Amino acid sequence: MLRNLAFLSGEYSIICFRFVLLPRLMPSMSLDPVDLKILGELQADGRLSNVELARRVGLSPSPCLARVRALETSGVISRYVALVDPQTLGLGVSVFIHVSLEKQVERALESFESAVKRYPQVLECYLMTGDSDYLLRVAVPDVQALQAFIINELTRIAGVANIRSSFALKQVKFETALPISR
Repeated sequence: MLRNLAFLSGEYSIICFRFVLLPRLMPSMSLDPVDLKILGELQADGRLSNVELARRVGLSPSPCLARVRALETSGVISRYVALVDPQTLGLGVSVFIHVSLEKQVERALESFESAVKRYPQVLECYLMTGDSDYLLRVAVPDVQALQAFIINELTRIAGVANIRSSFALKQVKFETALPISR
């Protein structure tokens, strides 16, 4: 049962975070300075040709490609994506949503996480420590779409006790590249 539903003003973006401490999987390979250069270049531009990447990191194309394939196979590089401007798709509202559950037991957490994964407007979801159980980041076209999402979707997930949302007024920084020590 939903106990509390509150909207806070701000730019629209919904983030659901649930913080779970899980053992970290270490890459099966050690990264040398050349691997780190490759990662830095690919994080900046994933569409670089192998020839251009090789030139930038000081390798010939064949060994460069072998290193990229090894980084992919080991899971260091998990995927390649295109970053799309949400405004161009009419998704100008970015909202962060804090969700608290009635019970913080494994079954309730798994049920919530499974449900949230089905919603394309939820871009990120984290299990959290602190006042709420999850933090979601959501992209929607407008406040009405946010209201519909909260009322028709989030509040219907079994075990949700409290929902608080905050609109992002301005995106000050957005990075997808991880900091790499060189």
